[in-house]
Amino acid sequence: MLQIVAAESGSKANFVDFDVPLWVWAAFTALVAVLLLVDLLLVHRTAHVITTREAAIESAVWIAISLLFGLVILAWQGGDAAGEYYAGYLIEKSLSIDNVFVWALIMSYFAVPQAYQFRVLFWGIFGALVLRALFIFGGVALIEQFEWIIYVFGAFLLYTAVKLLRPSHEELHPEDNPLLKLVNRLVPSTTEYDGQNLFTVKNGKRLATPLLAVLIVIESSDVVFAVDSIPAIIAVSHEQFIVFSSNAFAILGLRALYFLLADMRNRFAYLQQGLAVVLAFVGIKMLISNLYHVPTFASLLVIALVLTLAIVASIKKTPDPETEPDSSPGLHD
Repeated sequence: MLQIVAAESGSKANFVDFDVPLWVWAAFTALVAVLLLVDLLLVHRTAHVITTREAAIESAVWIAISLLFGLVILAWQGGDAAGEYYAGYLIEKSLSIDNVFVWALIMSYFAVPQAYQFRVLFWGIFGALVLRALFIFGGVALIEQFEWIIYVFGAFLLYTAVKLLRPSHEELHPEDNPLLKLVNRLVPSTTEYDGQNLFTVKNGKRLATPLLAVLIVIESSDVVFAVDSIPAIIAVSHEQFIVFSSNAFAILGLRALYFLLADMRNRFAYLQQGLAVVLAFVGIKMLISNLYHVPTFASLLVIALVLTLAIVASIKKTPDPETEPDSSPGLHD
């Protein structure tokens, strides 16, 4: 019994742990809300097609804000906390690229006009933040209550890594989404878009537009991705504020990343393999956590190196559009 307690204490001591006052949580929530409102009401007040240049600038701004917040963590709680934040942010940002390509397939399936895509993704991001918060607080609470859960998370990440390494020809079938089927039964709908509106009124009757269906499929797909990404981030930090803030900033920049990368799937030929290596690394890190703690700096270095190599190798590879097989992503289990 004493050995188990000692092992658990040692595991917890490997990660930063600090008290976060309620006002800090309130201030961070307010910051996220302000950033979302500025993006919605000032930057994207009117519906328009977002150009690659605009998406690149916005993506760079979101990344800069995220990196600057890491400096706030550094000044507030020191280098170890900042290292955990940056490691968590890098993991979530890299894994979220898969979200981008799945979103692209969803938009294509429902034939969403480009000018209306931003608004539905705005609400998708808002919902994702709420869902991720529930996953994060639940996941950390489970580990604090049942230390052995970390081995379950580690084994699951290894399983996911193996799945990513296998060629997948799954296709996305939004019409098979059980939640969407339920909503279609309960909510009167129309097949016609009405600008950026989720609902419209026809002949005095309130109807859901196809954008509501798009939002539902996007939110339900994010649950699938959260099952992978949250355990991966918990592998580098057990502090709820660090895990949530790094996750939140990665998600906030996801819309800009979507408009930048949505049509560039074939240019990232080795990204899936890179993500598989990252997931395998953090999975092993979890499984050996009570035997050896991989320093946060080393974790950050390994993750950054693997992703850099995957991106560089992908850039060097020049796919032939006529001979390159279709590698459209599907929702992984």
